[in-house]
Amino acid sequence: MAIVVDIDVMLARRKMSVGALADRIGITPANLAVLKNGRAKAVRFTTLDALCEALRCQPGDLLRWEPAEGSDDAG
Repeated sequence: MAIVVDIDVMLARRKMSVGALADRIGITPANLAVLKNGRAKAVRFTTLDALCEALRCQPGDLLRWEPAEGSDDAG
């Protein structure tokens, strides 16, 4: 999958720790790490909403798409 999660970028910009963000949005630091490291298979809109509210950002600041290596991205 070529979805890249940039939560760590926003955490650095906001000078916030993973633990502090997890507390603010009401999930465990372990579950936030799974999402942050791109190992999650899905994300709930309620979680995405909470992330955006806590980090004061847009969903596109947290998620982006990149073509997989070797794929034909010409369509």
